[in-house]
Amino acid sequence: MLRWNRRLASTLVVALMVLGLLAGCGGGQTGDQTGTPGSSGSDQVTITWWHIWQGEPEAKWQAIADAYMKEHPNVKIEINVFENEAFKQKIATAMQSGDPPDLFQSWGGGSLREYVKAGLVKDITDELQKDGWLDSLVNADLMSVDGRYYGIPVNVGMVGFWYNKDLFAKAGIQEEPKTWDEFLEVVKKLKAAGITPIALGAGEKWSAAFYWEYLALRLGGKDAFMKAYTRNGGSFADPPFVEAGKKLKELIDLLPFQDGFLSATVPDEYTLMATENAAIQLMGHWAPYSIRDSSADKQGLGDKLGWFPFPAVPGGAGDPNDALGGGDGIAVGKNAPPEAIDFLRFLSKKENLRDLVESGNILPATKGAEEYVQDPLLRELVQTKAKAQYLQVYYDQFLPPAAGQAVNDYVQQLFAGLKTPEEVAQGIEAAYAAEAR
Repeated sequence: MLRWNRRLASTLVVALMVLGLLAGCGGGQTGDQTGTPGSSGSDQVTITWWHIWQGEPEAKWQAIADAYMKEHPNVKIEINVFENEAFKQKIATAMQSGDPPDLFQSWGGGSLREYVKAGLVKDITDELQKDGWLDSLVNADLMSVDGRYYGIPVNVGMVGFWYNKDLFAKAGIQEEPKTWDEFLEVVKKLKAAGITPIALGAGEKWSAAFYWEYLALRLGGKDAFMKAYTRNGGSFADPPFVEAGKKLKELIDLLPFQDGFLSATVPDEYTLMATENAAIQLMGHWAPYSIRDSSADKQGLGDKLGWFPFPAVPGGAGDPNDALGGGDGIAVGKNAPPEAIDFLRFLSKKENLRDLVESGNILPATKGAEEYVQDPLLRELVQTKAKAQYLQVYYDQFLPPAAGQAVNDYVQQLFAGLKTPEEVAQGIEAAYAAEAR
């Protein structure tokens, strides 16, 4: 099962600063393109598509492409599937040369904004607004910049707590925590029972940042984030962001993590959960399958695995139903032929995504396709996400690259005891202010 690593996007755009090279490069199409998009005329069209869905999902995406090509024999879809790091390097080179693929993996956010500024992606807003296509998608804003759309989301989820029900029972925990204080009490009970409460791979930083980002969401809500992000009367050094660090320090001071967590990786988190050597993991919707793949028998925890949303923080200004999350989209390169957009319309149809959803490879961004979700925990997650009035996209994806990295760096230093909550907020603010000028 592919781990949905949406954080790679934050490093992809450094090369875009040299885009004065752009002088109009070739696209992925051949032949006369004056025909109707998706028509079955004689002119041959080639669509290039780069993505990172390796393993089981790869064949399922290929099957969708094959079905489209069968209906449109004049269209050839050339798919290149990359490992995460290889994709990062390949797309950076393509963008630097000004010749992006017609369709490519995207996590939206700061990278997409940079591509838009550089003129490297195609505005498909008009096409999306035809025939209710846009209305058929959830969280379509993932692939938008300033109200215009440059691709479509296909897989969108949220972060929450995954836990081992047997270890909770061993510690005498009978209910899932609903508030932050209740969560801290759960941690104390697990420690008292000799159980490592939380698996954390802080060496990769981004999973540790989830805690600070979620607390900031609970304490300040959408309003605090948008004021800081838009520079409209707010900053990332405002009280909700400082208080997020203080609340997080309450957890850190309990010493709830495994030995060596500051240098551990995220796969280490999955292994600790899979081997039942930790009780809790804060992670995205891909966690059950990553835990499964980390288990010796490839079966995971089975019915022992549970899930609950990030707890409320009483007195916080944020809506406790709002969620931290994000997902995967497909962006449209600047030279993409009309057929590429027509293929995206075909790909996003509910019935065409069924196999991917039933197998748990994606949480669909197409309305109605959630009925195909088989896993009961993922169904619960989908239902919970549906209650959110606001989905806060991961900071290191949504913010400009250097600012997003600063969030990860400073939060890790809070975990290490090297920065105070005030210093963390001030450092993040300084990094964002430098990029927002």
